[in-house]
Amino acid sequence: MIKKVIFTGGGSGGHVIPAITLIKEFQKQIPDIDIYYIGGRTGIERELIAQLDLPYKIITTGKLRRYFSFQNFLDLFKVGWGLLQSLLYMLRFSSKETIVFSTGGFVSVPVAIAAKLTGKKVYIHEQTSRIGLANKIASKFAEKVFISFSESEKFLPHEKVILSGYPVRECCFDPSVGNVIIDGVNLNNINREILFVTGGGNGSTLINGLVEVSIKDITERFFVLHQVGKNEYDKFAKLKNENYLPVKFIASEMIDCLKLASIIVSRSGAGTVSELIALGKKSIFIPLKIAQKNEQFHNAMEAHRLLDSIVIEEDQLASTNFISLLDGFRPSVQTIKQKMRPEEIILNNTIPDRVGRKIAP
Repeated sequence: MIKKVIFTGGGSGGHVIPAITLIKEFQKQIPDIDIYYIGGRTGIERELIAQLDLPYKIITTGKLRRYFSFQNFLDLFKVGWGLLQSLLYMLRFSSKETIVFSTGGFVSVPVAIAAKLTGKKVYIHEQTSRIGLANKIASKFAEKVFISFSESEKFLPHEKVILSGYPVRECCFDPSVGNVIIDGVNLNNINREILFVTGGGNGSTLINGLVEVSIKDITERFFVLHQVGKNEYDKFAKLKNENYLPVKFIASEMIDCLKLASIIVSRSGAGTVSELIALGKKSIFIPLKIAQKNEQFHNAMEAHRLLDSIVIEEDQLASTNFISLLDGFRPSVQTIKQKMRPEEIILNNTIPDRVGRKIAP
């Protein structure tokens, strides 16, 4: 009988948020289970997991790259050291009572290998339509790989794949909106349309620049909520006014912010796209051009197919009149069948049987 689950995943919020969703499902449905987390020292996962008050094991991490770089040689030693740290940690846990669940990112590779070497079963969730390098490697040591999009299956051994969908937060299916107060501003009391612009948890210089050059025009039309990212926050904080609110990072209030916004301009990471699909909100996506295998473009096209969301590639931005685009945008909210939603998490002696609903055809 499984009594302990060790989660791992990090490097970006896109890997950590689904892990948090699943952790909360475990805690709700199996309250007596023990949950642990393995992550990096400086990764965003450490900050976010700290809010859950879970035992957190720090390991050394090295980035995995698909291209040549001298940094790869140094990072090989980092990965090796992280593997040793993971092995020593895994030896503390019974292989019969413990499983490992990974949501990807380079921190997860040594953990998956160590788990396999110590006789523990490894389960992976891949968020994107194009499987990441870390999960591609870790999948060789995994019992099963849960995927969000059917397109991911071709990159993995067929016998290991379960099409589960993305583990969207439960609040995506609650029509109510909470009281959202950010930096002293109550968004529920805003008396004009809200334009929510986000480049993801770490921000986007490209999208931030789009806001900067058009800030006078867009603040005449909208109240602008702008997730800037911590690196450029100080620059945009100087522009704050009654119709413009820059923030470093939005955590628990994110879904309510998406609900309140009339127009959303965003990158198209798998989590953001999945949550907007679940909310049924037509949006404007600017996929990250350098994302591996152009995964963000494919994510965004899924929202375009289902909700008629607008997809603007980075190379098209220079010829796009942003103000005209916003003026001509017709927001809509559609009722989407419950998809990509966490349902039962069943520990059937060895595994969480399902981590989400199958994507409806």
